[in-house]
Amino acid sequence: MKIYVLVKEVPDTYGDRKLDLETGLADRSAGDVVLDEITERALEVALSYADKNPGTEVVSLSMAPESATASVRRSLAIGAGSAVHVVDEQLRGADLTLTAEVLAAAIPRGEPDLVITGNLSTDGVGGVIPAMLAEHLGWAQATALSAVEIGDGQLTGTRAGDAGTQDVTVPLPAVISITEALPDARFPNFKGIMAAKKKPLEVLSLADLGVSADPAVAPRTIMTSVAEKPARAAGVKITDEGDAAAQLVEFLAQNRLV
Repeated sequence: MKIYVLVKEVPDTYGDRKLDLETGLADRSAGDVVLDEITERALEVALSYADKNPGTEVVSLSMAPESATASVRRSLAIGAGSAVHVVDEQLRGADLTLTAEVLAAAIPRGEPDLVITGNLSTDGVGGVIPAMLAEHLGWAQATALSAVEIGDGQLTGTRAGDAGTQDVTVPLPAVISITEALPDARFPNFKGIMAAKKKPLEVLSLADLGVSADPAVAPRTIMTSVAEKPARAAGVKITDEGDAAAQLVEFLAQNRLV
């Protein structure tokens, strides 16, 4: 069994986050960056299976700037056996369609049986990459799983909804996405951190994958404008001079809150 896990570097949610006014994406230079927690959970699903099934190969895959190498290495420290890092300046500001096309071009090179992703990243929050990957690859998909059981030639899982739960089964190869209901990732120990320095990390470019980022070849999303969020304005202060209730009702009515 060979499992690919998509991992992604994102701005630390505990720090200040800003948009890059050039690309409209999260500005990684504005604060600390970390490996997205949901992708660490996806990695844990693969590693838990590998612990019980010797011979399983777990590969982490990331499309990110060269500066994200440390985060890719963290996935190796956690337990992935090798990693693939797609790096190309032409991918700066890549939209979801280009991202899916690039990742779908990288995956078949390793001939995995399964691709595991998080249901959505904490920066872009698109939530469509797993389905787009499955479409590109022509594989089965099972998304937003809160429980996963990898079997011989198939995978079963549970998807939670507002009205209950749904059990799903898909044949392999497949693309699945998991939610935060799955366990936290294991913490990399000193041995894992040292071993990560020697594990294989393949770096690929768009030329290696045969993918073009030229919008004239394949139209992409067009960003028309981007701006910083306006500063928070002061609220309305009501001074009670015997008519506070009337002022409050009038305010609520004017703003269509009642």
